[in-house]
Amino acid sequence: MVEITGNNFEQTLKENEVVLVDFWAPWCGPCKMVAPVLDELEAQYSGKVAFAKINIDDNQEVAFKNGVFSIPNICLFKNGELIDRLVGFKPKKDIEKFLDKQLKK
Repeated sequence: MVEITGNNFEQTLKENEVVLVDFWAPWCGPCKMVAPVLDELEAQYSGKVAFAKINIDDNQEVAFKNGVFSIPNICLFKNGELIDRLVGFKPKKDIEKFLDKQLKK
């Protein structure tokens, strides 16, 4: 999973049709729990969804601009637009349902 910052956030969204962005922080326990799940899903959805993560402590402006007030906050962007989000720790099957639902649209 690629680590992005405020400097390349918009570029990442432009370079990929569908991007899942994990807004996280190093001190967040649930963020640490969801990270390996997202790593598994990244391999599973290779070629369909680009996966990225952004540290909200270092990129507060990006988090605020995207309405991130709780973490983990998994945002799904399509063609540069935020289309859906999951807040809090979710098991793999819930994130799969979330992705599959949005990819069918």
